[in-house]
Amino acid sequence: MQKLAALESGKYYHIYTRGNNTETLFKHLDNYHLFLQLYRKYLMPYADTFAYCLLPNHVHFLIRIKDEDALMRQGGEDFMKRISVERQLAHLLNSYTKTINHRYERVGKLFQHRFGRKEVTSEAYFTRLIYYIHFNPQHHGLIDDFSDWPHSSYHSLLSKSKTALQREEVLEWFGSRDWYKKFHEENAADFASINPLIEDDEL
Repeated sequence: MQKLAALESGKYYHIYTRGNNTETLFKHLDNYHLFLQLYRKYLMPYADTFAYCLLPNHVHFLIRIKDEDALMRQGGEDFMKRISVERQLAHLLNSYTKTINHRYERVGKLFQHRFGRKEVTSEAYFTRLIYYIHFNPQHHGLIDDFSDWPHSSYHSLLSKSKTALQREEVLEWFGSRDWYKKFHEENAADFASINPLIEDDEL
């Protein structure tokens, strides 16, 4: 198995994974809620989340690893221990798999691999990646209009209700709610500028 680069504090990443042999990850509506609950438990204390999308057999997130101080916790009487974000991601997948296996009387691994990751290294990549993540359900033919998909951050970023997402930072990045929405609508299905960066994410 190819060794994945370590996730570094302060850096932005596109992280993604899929079901083993494209197996369905979310069989019922409450499975989506369960995955997000576990995500909040295992990852959100250590990473800021800008966008996400859960699809039946794969998931995408855009995150920023928090600074080193946020990754430290008391490891004993006299020392501090650094949290491994990679291990937290593994805990997320393992916990979800155990619950699904128990609930549906299945055995074996549910995910094809650990979370893949790509560092987001440019402003253009960040902007178009948010769009790509939200557009994914339409891109894969699951729905005619990506904005109707209920399991992404698209509407949460437009809403004014409480959220754990980095909403204000995203909206400021696009300039306003209106420009965020307009960018998504005007760039529908235009992956040309980002394809070289996502080609091995495709299913």
